[in-house]
Amino acid sequence: MNLSSLDSKPLTQCQICGCSHLDSILFLGYVPPVNEMLTVGGVPNVEMRFPLELMRCKQCTLVQIGYEVDPRILFPHSYPYLSGTTKILRENFKNLAQESNALFHLSQSDLIIDIGANDGTLLAPFRDLGAKVLGIEPSQAADVARTKGIEMVKDYFSQKTAQQVRAHYGSAKIITAANVFAHIKNVHEIIEGILHLLSSDGVFISESHYLLDLVQTLQYDTIYHEHLRYYALGSLMKLFEQHGLEIFRVKRIATHGGSIRVYAARKGQFPIHTSVTQSLKEEDEAGLTDGACFRTFRQRVIQSKLDLISLITDIKAQGRRIYGIGAPSRASTLINYVGLDDGLIDAVMEVAGSHKLNKYIPGTRVPVLDEQKLYQDQPEYVLFYSWHIAEELAANLRKKGYLGECIVPLPSPRIFSTEPVYV
Repeated sequence: MNLSSLDSKPLTQCQICGCSHLDSILFLGYVPPVNEMLTVGGVPNVEMRFPLELMRCKQCTLVQIGYEVDPRILFPHSYPYLSGTTKILRENFKNLAQESNALFHLSQSDLIIDIGANDGTLLAPFRDLGAKVLGIEPSQAADVARTKGIEMVKDYFSQKTAQQVRAHYGSAKIITAANVFAHIKNVHEIIEGILHLLSSDGVFISESHYLLDLVQTLQYDTIYHEHLRYYALGSLMKLFEQHGLEIFRVKRIATHGGSIRVYAARKGQFPIHTSVTQSLKEEDEAGLTDGACFRTFRQRVIQSKLDLISLITDIKAQGRRIYGIGAPSRASTLINYVGLDDGLIDAVMEVAGSHKLNKYIPGTRVPVLDEQKLYQDQPEYVLFYSWHIAEELAANLRKKGYLGECIVPLPSPRIFSTEPVYV
């Protein structure tokens, strides 16, 4: 990749209102892209790192990162993540389709378009309901979706893509963007592209990490360069209002450790549900709107880091082994910020078939290996990187025969106690 041709730069203005008064909330260091993983056994080479800082706009209250990395680095065509491998996402997207059908009475003539469709997991339940579906996805995950019979446009979403899609497929009754709407730069252009594709009575449904959950449960590991913005309902409303869109329904969902599902349409199309006013009230009371909750957030993150280092170093001082479980994108921030290198974590386990197998965790020489090694080696401890689904992970490991103890790193590091199942 020719670095001189890449468009990576500091973000000195708010991405919603353009205000240049951005307050720093937390600086997490210089962190490598989460999907740039070197092959195990290869000769170490130069690794890109970019500043990672959480910022807050004084004017519109948007929380964003302070540096934009070129999407060709963050979302390469070999992008390894497949949403269909995660049970909670499959269940969530099935719920989304059922909820949408109940609210909008979908017919066979309705077109559902998913932006950042990945492997088609979101669209599959809409297709099963009889609606027409189309995904827009630039990575190799689009090829996986096609094997499921889901039609895909293999490209980045842009105004140009929107024009081409509308010309070929027509307008959409529903456009979805799940865990991608906070990822795409030039957000105003993206919304204009969505409006171009959306029918006059159409609905745009976004799902994003929810800032309130991030703060309350100390999910600083969800801060990484793919996530340009961290939405609260209040800041999201200000963004949509600039384009004549109105949020009429909101739902908090469990995905990614706490997300928000937002329904928006052209102003006046739908009555405003009580969930909108209730959510705004919750944000006010939590100190999200006036920024009061961020006054202690940084110190809480630092204390959590110190506590995790203390817990792990005590274990290692006893000569015990620790294997990581799972290599989600969020793990990279935690690992690099805390300093969980190969002196502390022996290896990270991924299931067979993962695109991350036999690669190093970004910024380290910690190898990602087949999960079967866990049951052969039986390390004394495992560290959950997808800690927000710790109970599900622990139950699965026990069923498969793991006998050791489990560590949950956030929000307060602790040993997750479950009885081992001897087989």
